[in-house]
Amino acid sequence: MTETTDEPAGRTAAQWHEIADRVTFPTRAVVGGELVEAEGGRTRADVDPATGRELSQVPDCSEADVDRAVRAARESFDRGVWRGRSPAERKRVLLRLAELIAAHADELAVLESLDTGKLVAATSTVDVPGSAAILAWYAESVDKVYGEVAPTAAGNLAVVTREPVGVVAAVVPWNYPLETAIWKLGPALAAGNSTVLKPAEESPSTALRLGELALEAGLPPGVLNVVTGSGPVVGRALGRHPGVDAIAFTGSTEVGRLFLGYSAETRVRRLQLELGGKSPNVVFADAADLDAVADGVCAGIFSNSGEVCSANSRLIVERSIADDLLALVVRKAHAFQPGDPLDPATGMGPLVSDRHAGKVLDLVAAGKETSTLLTGGEVAGPRRTFVQPTVFTDVDRRSRIATEEVFGPVLAAFTFETEEQALDLAHDTPYGLAASVWSDSLSRAHRVAAQLRAGTVSVNCVDALDVTTPFGGFGQSGFGRDLSLHAFDAYTHLKTTWFAYGATS
Repeated sequence: MTETTDEPAGRTAAQWHEIADRVTFPTRAVVGGELVEAEGGRTRADVDPATGRELSQVPDCSEADVDRAVRAARESFDRGVWRGRSPAERKRVLLRLAELIAAHADELAVLESLDTGKLVAATSTVDVPGSAAILAWYAESVDKVYGEVAPTAAGNLAVVTREPVGVVAAVVPWNYPLETAIWKLGPALAAGNSTVLKPAEESPSTALRLGELALEAGLPPGVLNVVTGSGPVVGRALGRHPGVDAIAFTGSTEVGRLFLGYSAETRVRRLQLELGGKSPNVVFADAADLDAVADGVCAGIFSNSGEVCSANSRLIVERSIADDLLALVVRKAHAFQPGDPLDPATGMGPLVSDRHAGKVLDLVAAGKETSTLLTGGEVAGPRRTFVQPTVFTDVDRRSRIATEEVFGPVLAAFTFETEEQALDLAHDTPYGLAASVWSDSLSRAHRVAAQLRAGTVSVNCVDALDVTTPFGGFGQSGFGRDLSLHAFDAYTHLKTTWFAYGATS
């Protein structure tokens, strides 16, 4: 597709549909610098969740295809065609790739929107430009991460250097396909590793296009390979492959456990797991601007159709303001009614697939039996993937709606009277990915934030995130961190080289 640098702001639904009609879907895996079919020519359908129509046929890769990709990555790493380049050379190529992502912003934004149901208003202004910016940030960090000289006795010199781990497998989800891939590939490639990327079955297109753009940017063959297919086949093959040195996975806690098992069964390897969440949004009565709080509550659960690992799916509100806040939330939720994801006026897109919608609707049905439904809870579109923004109150702490990760636009509200009760409710799940606190008391905000067991605590906002700060969780939300310079820890080994000058002449 022709490169474009037009600003997406101000485009109409008709203009986005015109771009969508022109876009070409990638249909080949990227292995060893070549665009290839799966073994035997097997393919699987990529389906638009908004319409149910087939968008493309992509490779349905096998264990043999995974082995081919891992071998290509291993060969490129062992030959040093990428890790052997100077930091300045690696930076130049990665910056060029970031420029190509930005240049193809319209194409990538539409591919991602059609694949997943994400709003093009978000993919064109957040996901795609954010991916380019994050990759550029890691490119710029390549020559700014230094080794160390340890203190030693006279006649000795101990140098600590970072070395790439080798072949990194990045297995990413469908809710932020391009951006999550860049979170992992950025530091992994900057550090000099060779990589194999597996996108989710539901969202292969931007990953395949990224593989093509990487070759155009000058990344050597075998340094970035992209294989598509099912989790039980391709994901499992990567998790068990003896040639993979590190796995970076974002997805459910259930699948994260599988990767832990694969490592135990085959070979010990580096793992970074960013898993599920059930994030609390704790609101105290001294948060005076309830209108702003309600905006934050709605953004925290209805953005991206609630398909966010760190979504604030549990509202924990002080009893004295609960009725007023919930009334505001219900009113503002109507702005998130689902519709055409290519229409900038749409508040929320469809869920990613019929299968996932079935899971969400099953949990909504369970919630109706144990809680009070304030709004939503129904399908609102031509397909059941269009689920209304939904709010429950009077939620039983032991119910499914309170304990299971819904991964949809479903809010469960609880009330408290004391700080201790608020913290007890906040910690009433095994997850610890994110949390929010709303209070106009600086001392209370500090005190509560310090006690919350979560990887990120947002105060008077929701889901605070930046490339400069680490992102990851505690407990069943996994371990390791994406983003910031700390991400290099997942993709590098620390090596000590000790020189003893006084031992021999």
